[in-house]
Amino acid sequence: MTLHLYDTATRSERAFTPLVAGKVGIYLCGATVQSSPHVGHMRSAVALDVLQRWLERSGNDVTLVRNVTDIDDKILAKAAENNEEWWARALRYEREFSHAYTALGVKYPAAEPRATGHIQQMVQLIQRIVDNGHGYEHEGSVYFDVRSLPDYGSLTNQALDDLTPATDSPAEHKRDPRDFALWKARKDSEPETASWDSPWGPGRPAWHIECSAMAKRYLGDEFDIHGGGLDLRFPHHENELAQSRAAGDRFARLWMHSAWVTQSGAKMSKSLGNGLLVSEVLDQYHPAALRLALAGVHYRSMLEYADSTLDDATATWARLSGFVLRASDRVGAPTAEQVWVAELPEAFVTAMDDDLSVPRAFAHIHETVRAGNAALTSGDDEAARSALLSVRAMLDVLGLDPASVQWRDDSSTTGALVALDSLVRADIEARSDARANKDWAAADAIRDRLAAANIVIEDSADGARWSLAADD
Repeated sequence: MTLHLYDTATRSERAFTPLVAGKVGIYLCGATVQSSPHVGHMRSAVALDVLQRWLERSGNDVTLVRNVTDIDDKILAKAAENNEEWWARALRYEREFSHAYTALGVKYPAAEPRATGHIQQMVQLIQRIVDNGHGYEHEGSVYFDVRSLPDYGSLTNQALDDLTPATDSPAEHKRDPRDFALWKARKDSEPETASWDSPWGPGRPAWHIECSAMAKRYLGDEFDIHGGGLDLRFPHHENELAQSRAAGDRFARLWMHSAWVTQSGAKMSKSLGNGLLVSEVLDQYHPAALRLALAGVHYRSMLEYADSTLDDATATWARLSGFVLRASDRVGAPTAEQVWVAELPEAFVTAMDDDLSVPRAFAHIHETVRAGNAALTSGDDEAARSALLSVRAMLDVLGLDPASVQWRDDSSTTGALVALDSLVRADIEARSDARANKDWAAADAIRDRLAAANIVIEDSADGARWSLAADD
């Protein structure tokens, strides 16, 4: 099966064929570094990381570019509120985002350009847009003329007259209230360090232009995939596409958008008071559990974050890492090269090629783990060795191989999880034996003992599974 990906622009799954065979260019909208990263910020980074790993596992050379927005209205406003230099604030939170990406095993991008490092490219791009009749200047600011582009709104399938006015600048400065800013004239209230020279006078770039300029700089006039969170479709990505097309560039061939992380049905956001900081979550949970929680739900499905989300993910990580550790002790650990070249099960490949259907891929991983545990119990070392290699190869695609350099060095936490899983599994097996012998009192006693330790047992057709109970 050929890889199929859902294209937001066409609202359909399409067979993916790179612009250049064997080479894939991806642009991912990164962080606006105004404050600390929360769990919702990590969703698109993890989703595109899984895509990159799958493309590379399928034989492609991937160039992924993830930008840093280190100058914009929000950063300037937050810095002014806290009486600090805007550039110092931006750098501090950029480092926090970098730490969060690294903690979750997100691969380093091929380039991570900052907006402030590409002002020249932005000015050049704006000038092309103006020269082509799609932009105009007013009192030192430059605006995009949305009515000059016949297909404006095509990415999100919206008619121009149905769109709400752009809120990035006063409407009275524009020909149409829907026109959006390309360049913002410097305000007396803003620090001089937040402005650059331009043909229209001192000022700074508006939000949307930076990604058009940096994508072109690193990936060219046309590239394979543009990714980001669902909330960026409009106006950010719609405006990126309009700018680049107006300048004469073809831009992205396929658009991918990951869904939100929600709490009680609302998008995770600091403005709503429901943003869980990554640093706070990682104080309580293994980073692999957070990655597993984010990657385990299909990237286009909303992830409803609840108290039990990380507890369930922790239990799953313990089962996966526990099997890998026990099997490796028994039959020996495959090398990283063996894991990389191992043949992947057909069911797993089919799931991943179907728009990165990670939940289906995980189902096959769990089946293989069950088979591997059964092989360990029965003493079938050959079957255990085969299962171990297969499980590690599949988890490697998802960035979750417990024996990889990313995770194996965290021996204290991983060891505790493995030990917990081993103890709980022993009790589950004892409970299963008691139930088989119709010794209901003994079975209930085991369940109650585990419940007292905050461990919940759930029975299913595939056997019992455990998780940590949510705190009250």
